[in-house]
Amino acid sequence: MRGSGILGKTKIFISDWQVLFREGIHFTLSGEEDLIVTGEATNNREALDFIKGNPPDIAIVNINHSDFDGINFTRRVRQYLPLVSVILVMDSENEELQYSALRCGAAACVSKDIDPEELLSMVRQITEGSVPISRLILRPGIASRILDDFEAFQILNQEVDNLLAGLTDHEKEILKLSIDGVAPGEIEKKPGFSSESVDKSVRVIRGKLEINEHCREVVETAQKGLTSVIKRTRRGKNQDDFISREEFESFRDSLIEHFKNFSEH
Repeated sequence: MRGSGILGKTKIFISDWQVLFREGIHFTLSGEEDLIVTGEATNNREALDFIKGNPPDIAIVNINHSDFDGINFTRRVRQYLPLVSVILVMDSENEELQYSALRCGAAACVSKDIDPEELLSMVRQITEGSVPISRLILRPGIASRILDDFEAFQILNQEVDNLLAGLTDHEKEILKLSIDGVAPGEIEKKPGFSSESVDKSVRVIRGKLEINEHCREVVETAQKGLTSVIKRTRRGKNQDDFISREEFESFRDSLIEHFKNFSEH
C-alpha cells in the first residue's frame, strides 16, 4: 500500500487545460481525508517539470494535449519516476487512445465524464497496487489489437535474439476468447482457466506490451540514426556502398545490449 506522502495521504497532481475540469477534480479529491492535491498545471510539460522535483503518488493528466500529449508524458514518467502512477484523461471515449495508454504504461485511462465516486474508487485501487487499465485487455477490440501487435513483433524479434516479449499459448487463448466476445467471468469458467490465472495473465500481457513499446521506440530511433552511425564506422568508404554484414551486426549488437539493460531494469 502506498500513500506515504504528507501525513500518510496519497499525493495527487492534476494537469489539464480546462480550468473547470481541474477545479472539479481538485474539489472531489480534496474532500477525502486520505488524499491531497499537491499541485496543478495547465499543460503536460509544466506538469512534468513540477513532478520531477516533487513526485506525487498519482498524476491525473490530459491525454489530448497537442504540444506534449499524455502518452509522451507517461513514457517519461515511467522512465524517470516509475513509482508515480498516471491516470490519463480523454476528452471523450476513444479506443485508439485507450490502447496507446495501455502500451505506454498508464495505470488507468478514463473520459472526462467519469463519475466522481468512480474516480475516487480508481484512485484508491491504484494506491493499493491495482492497475485498472488492465481490464481493457479483455475488450474485443483491444484484444485484437494486442494479437496483431505481437505478431508484428515476431519479425523484429528474430533480429534481436528474441529479446522482445512474446505471448504464451495461455495468454493467446484468453485474447482469442475475448475477441470472440466471451465475457471475463465466462472465460474463468472454462477448463484450464481460473479467476487467478486470467488476472495474472492480464497483468503479464500489460507488462509485455509496455516493454515491447519501449523497444519499438528504441528501434525506430535507432533506424533514424543508423545512417550517421554507419558513416562514423565506414572510415572513408563511398556512401553509396552497401552496408556490410559486419557493420549491421555491430549495430544490431548495440541494440541487443540496450534491450538487455532495459529488461534487467
